[in-house]
Amino acid sequence: MLAAVGLTGMKLAVGLVTGSLGMLSEAAHSGLDLVAAVMTWFAVRVASRPADEQHTYGHGKFENLSALFETLLLLGACVWIVAEATRRLLGEQVEVEATPWAFLVMGVSIVVDLTRSRALRRAAEKYDSQALEADALHFSTDVWSSLVVVAGLLCVLLSKRIGQPWLMSADAVAALGVALIVVLVSLRLGRRTLSALLDEAPAGLVERIRQRLGRLPVQRVGRVRLRKGGATAFVDLSLGVVGGTSVEEGHRLADDAERAVRELVPGADVTVHVEPAPAQADLPMDLAREVERIVLAEEESCQPHDILITRQNDGLHLTLHCLVAGQTAVADAHALTDRLEDSLRRRIPGIGRIVIHVEPDPAG
Repeated sequence: MLAAVGLTGMKLAVGLVTGSLGMLSEAAHSGLDLVAAVMTWFAVRVASRPADEQHTYGHGKFENLSALFETLLLLGACVWIVAEATRRLLGEQVEVEATPWAFLVMGVSIVVDLTRSRALRRAAEKYDSQALEADALHFSTDVWSSLVVVAGLLCVLLSKRIGQPWLMSADAVAALGVALIVVLVSLRLGRRTLSALLDEAPAGLVERIRQRLGRLPVQRVGRVRLRKGGATAFVDLSLGVVGGTSVEEGHRLADDAERAVRELVPGADVTVHVEPAPAQADLPMDLAREVERIVLAEEESCQPHDILITRQNDGLHLTLHCLVAGQTAVADAHALTDRLEDSLRRRIPGIGRIVIHVEPDPAG
């Protein structure tokens, strides 16, 4: 904010003295930078507050509103710059002086913009802040717009040296260049801001989440909804499981789903709803019974239950639970599951993935 105050004052003073529209447009731009910086500071402070009864998802959307406000400010400045540049190009005579002070101020502006853009970008990456990221993008484009103004002043200086009056219009053209850069950046920023405010999920992310959840031993993946408020992403999803799944197993599946989602969306606030899924008509009705017969024939000491079969891209996915004697050694239990898996693969074609849970038999 202090940098914006200093730059606005310097550019305004030199612009009024030299009559440079490019410099005055840069002064207006820096003035808006000050307003935007104040808004960003306020928005980040509000967004960091915890959730309350009125804002149950937190206050993160204040960052998005700040970015939208900044976009509107920049577009408003562009309207004035384009109107003034057009008047000068159509005949209004304004004497422009390319003084050393003008080049000095623009040089200082470029250095300051580079410094604060890098600082904001580092902070935005560290805290995943859209408001800070918007300011970083804004100030990085200020560097290019400042270079455009410097080019316009150089053309004015050159016109006086070589006697080419038409180069005097370069200052107004430079102002139009500044406006064009600002419009492009504003539209890009505005698009991202509206996407966040409208809860638009990043392209392809929901599908990647579905694919990752599809690796879990579930009957189907239901709804997957995602929204983001500030730095926090909220994911709401449902999983369909076989009706006989125990509450404990359903809870374990929900925990696995949360971890899977956070692999793709770090730090996400995940809500998982586990519900019984209807039977899949495309699976043979007696396939689960066949699995049970194979297990009992292979290992009489293993009592199978909660057999879940789903059809995935790589074939059938099979999950089952086996009750064994509580005194069974871990090595013996591991060998038992290997034998069962080999037998199931030999006797049931199309098996892609097998997960066997060995549990102690409460009956001994």
